[in-house]
Amino acid sequence: MAFVKMDATAVQKIRNGTEEDIISLLDEWTQKNAQTFTFSDITDDVKEKVTESLFARLSQKASSKFHCLCLQTLRLFSREKTRLGSMITDNGLVHFMRLAGLEHYAKQGEADNGITIQLGDAEVTIEAQKCLCNLIFNSVQAQAACSKNGCVEGIVQRLKTYKDPDLKFDIKFYDMRLLFLLTALCADTRPKIRFELHGFTYLIEVIDLILRDAEARDDGLTDQEVDLCSEILKILFNLTVTVDRNNLDEEEEAHMMRLVCVLRDLLLCKTASKDKREEIISHTVNLLINMPRDCYEELLAPMAEVDLSGIENKEVEYDGKNMEAVVILLNFLYERLDRPSKSLKESLTPILHCLCETCRANRSIRKFCRMKVLPPLKDEVKHLPEEGSTLRNRLCKLLTSPILEVKELAADFLFVLCKESVNRMVKYTGYGNCAGLLANRGLMLGGQSQGQGDYSSDSEDSETEEYSNMADSVNPVTGRYEVEKPKPWEGMTDEQKEYEAMKLVEAMDKLNRQGIIQPSVLGEDGRPQTVSHILELLENQPNPPPAGGSSDD
Repeated sequence: MAFVKMDATAVQKIRNGTEEDIISLLDEWTQKNAQTFTFSDITDDVKEKVTESLFARLSQKASSKFHCLCLQTLRLFSREKTRLGSMITDNGLVHFMRLAGLEHYAKQGEADNGITIQLGDAEVTIEAQKCLCNLIFNSVQAQAACSKNGCVEGIVQRLKTYKDPDLKFDIKFYDMRLLFLLTALCADTRPKIRFELHGFTYLIEVIDLILRDAEARDDGLTDQEVDLCSEILKILFNLTVTVDRNNLDEEEEAHMMRLVCVLRDLLLCKTASKDKREEIISHTVNLLINMPRDCYEELLAPMAEVDLSGIENKEVEYDGKNMEAVVILLNFLYERLDRPSKSLKESLTPILHCLCETCRANRSIRKFCRMKVLPPLKDEVKHLPEEGSTLRNRLCKLLTSPILEVKELAADFLFVLCKESVNRMVKYTGYGNCAGLLANRGLMLGGQSQGQGDYSSDSEDSETEEYSNMADSVNPVTGRYEVEKPKPWEGMTDEQKEYEAMKLVEAMDKLNRQGIIQPSVLGEDGRPQTVSHILELLENQPNPPPAGGSSDD
């Protein structure tokens, strides 16, 4: 039996056929095309006529199955980025909104209390939501229309009803997917949601409600709850990504502090599966980057009698504060470093950026992270800083990564932990590893970073006896203890030394002319400056800064 086709015959059947005939036709066609994303076998004229005929049928009373199949057909059509026709007209979009329960009725001059939401059959609602998601994703016209036609207001209004146990998860999920797409693709929806509709507060309350339900069950977040929280966190990221974190009024700052408290609870909450836990932490990390500096204190809390994360209290208590959330962030970084990834940039840059922000902003977090990442050096100084499996070793290895963003963020994180002290950075990473950061900041001649004044001045000498005994033999370039070796030029005559030196100069000059290396000298600003000839390297070159300098808090 031949598969049904969307042609003139199908158009006539949809227009004039019985409900049973149309169900049979659409059921077969949607199953056949469930994984189809372009419909080159359907002409523009036929596709538009089918669309209009389906809209006409959706306006009539019929069974839930019939309406669902009509919407499933339109959903498949909406996958195409072109030829969307009447689906993206104002009338077409309002039709989908009505079926999705998002049609916005407001009396002129009235606020949100004039809005009524009509919610019909759940399966029909979900199919209509999916159609809107596709159309907003694929069409700029649909994006612009849905940001102004009451769709946003309808979603926020229904957001207030999420406590209702009868409201299906999929309806909540696709509401949030719609809101994510609109906030991502239509910048003008962000202030409307935050200030006019108070959506920021409602979104935080939904996450808090989910967390309280999970706590009451004492079994962690279900996979569905993680999915819903993840969508909300993505929306909150969009709402905060352009916020001026240094210029918030008291009310906005209070909302941000409340949000960081909720994010802390998300970090500590259990999940049904390991993959979902990684997903929720990842979205939480992304959002933490947008938070104002003063709000990071909310990640810390008084020590609780019961450790929710399964980590012993003695490992998370520092300076009288509960560092569970910070431990989870550090463990998340370690797991990302420990697991090979095809995209180091996407895997590592968010968590490195998050830790840089929190450590730079909060003294307690920085001191705790320094204790965990850069503990006082002992016998490990006998190995290269990048050798080994500790966080310090793995971060030092990133300092020479070919991925610029990863290299710079890893260097910045370590530099912040060192209170932006050049000597301390060299001590823990080796001059060779951190040369890129020092060059970018004009610190290759030593000195102080401009950010040095942002840190506390108190310091405790935590240098170990083991390190002190080996300090004189630590190579500042490699950062490793090295037994003194005989000098290669001992026993040479002056003529032999000059001959070997000229051979080295010629070899370097050849590499320079071939573009393999680009020799530089340090300028007065502490940054590298390219030389015109290799012999300029012999003039007025300073020694690298010493590896000494006591560690601090």
